[in-house]
Amino acid sequence: MELKKSPKADLENKKILFRQIGLVLALLIVFAAFEYKSYDKRQINLQQRAAEEVPEEIIPITEQNVKPPPPPPPQQVTVLTVVDDNTEVEDVKINVDVDQKTVIEVYVPPVKEEEEIVEQEIFTIVESMPEFPGGQQAMLEFIARNIKYPPLARESGIQGRVFVNFVVEPDGSVSNVKVIRGIGGGCDEEAIRVVQSMPKWVPGRQRGKPVRVSFNLPVRFTLQ
Repeated sequence: MELKKSPKADLENKKILFRQIGLVLALLIVFAAFEYKSYDKRQINLQQRAAEEVPEEIIPITEQNVKPPPPPPPQQVTVLTVVDDNTEVEDVKINVDVDQKTVIEVYVPPVKEEEEIVEQEIFTIVESMPEFPGGQQAMLEFIARNIKYPPLARESGIQGRVFVNFVVEPDGSVSNVKVIRGIGGGCDEEAIRVVQSMPKWVPGRQRGKPVRVSFNLPVRFTLQ
C-alpha cells in the first residue's frame, strides 16, 4: 500500500518562514537580556536602630562691656566778689553824643619789642688759642686715620690741599664747617666730613673765659 503526503501537510515550503521567526525570537531574547537590571537587595533591620540623643549646643551669651561715657567737664564757676557799698569805683565815661559823622580813633595795641639775640663774638686771635686734644701731631694722626680718598679724585688724579674753616665753640665742639678753597673731585666734602667728626677741642680763652674762635685747617690729599 503506497502512502501519499498531502500538499497541505508538507512543511518544506515554510522552512524559511520558521527560520525568520526563530531569528526574531532569538534577537528579542538577547535584547531583553541586555536590558535586564538586577539590584542588590538590602535588608534593613529596624529593630537594631537606636535613637541617639544629641545634646543641644547652648551658645553662651557674650556680654559686651561698654565703658561708661566720661564725665562732663567741670563747668567754670564764676566767683562773685562782694564789694562794700562804700568802695570807690572808677567811672567809665561814655560819649552818648556820637553819631555817624564822628571820627573814632582806631585802637592800636601796644607792640612788644622782641629782644634781639646777640650772637657771641667770634675771635680770630685770642690769648689762648684752641687746641686739638693731644696737640698738633694727634690731630694729623686723626685726619690720616679717618680720611678716605674719594674714588673720583683717585681716578682723575686729583691731589692737593683743601682749606677748611670752622669755629671752636666755648664748649669745645666744632661748628660752621665750610671750605675756603677746594680742589673738587669729592675731596671738599670728605674734608668737611672728617672735620665734623672731630672730638671736642680744648676751647680758646680770652681774659680767662672760653670764647668762640675761628680756625683754619689745611687737609692734604696725596696720591701714593
